[in-house]
Amino acid sequence: MFSLEGKVAVVTGGGSGLGLATVKRFVKAGASVVMADMRDCSDLAKEVGCAFVQTDVTKEEQVENLMKTAVELFGPLDVVINNAGIISPAQLIDDAVLEDYEKLYRVNALGVLLGIKYGARYMKDGGSIVNTASNSANGDFSGYGAYIASKCAVVGITKAAAVEYAPRKIRVNCICPNTIDTPMAYAEGCETELQLVGILTPLARMCKPEEAAALFHFLASDDCGYITGEDIYIDGGMKVGHGDNKVRFIMEALAAAENS
Repeated sequence: MFSLEGKVAVVTGGGSGLGLATVKRFVKAGASVVMADMRDCSDLAKEVGCAFVQTDVTKEEQVENLMKTAVELFGPLDVVINNAGIISPAQLIDDAVLEDYEKLYRVNALGVLLGIKYGARYMKDGGSIVNTASNSANGDFSGYGAYIASKCAVVGITKAAAVEYAPRKIRVNCICPNTIDTPMAYAEGCETELQLVGILTPLARMCKPEEAAALFHFLASDDCGYITGEDIYIDGGMKVGHGDNKVRFIMEALAAAENS
């Protein structure tokens, strides 16, 4: 079940966090994998047992080279995981800096667009493309307008691509995790978001990279052959409600205030 034996897969942002967990899982499942990352991860790739192509996903010629190189190494693509992304510290819209919005959009949205464009171009009919969006695509997180906008774009691009590539039986989906427990989550300026994850998530913790990688694995497999155009949430229940955690937090805060 969920076999990737004999499949050829490309994973962007594959040198750390969710991307690395996905690369490892795909290799273990029998796929020939090409890891892509902005940093030089060639030694890491050798250790994991995959190929590596250094790639800036905002550069069209580099993304095309990535896909062409993967085909030269292993043959036509079966799976493309467009996972490369960045985050930024909280910033109210009133304080918005245009350059911050542009940078996030170039990496998080245009990087996905280019990955779809060239991934599909070098892919077998019947392949699978999966993109990393975010549960913030719900749009209800104050201070993260730039990040939310970039991830909403990923959802929209995913749905449009699912329709456009359906004649070739290429499935296009995206996953929408909440904060994933990776080094990027602990970036300076993101402390408030980390605190909120435990408060607003019914399961009261961050998503483990291995859990999101398992969802990538399912969507990449032939067992998922009738799912396309979907934004699938893996957020510990945050989308459906805050549960008792928010109430408990408020009660504890009130009690602490009374005792101070």
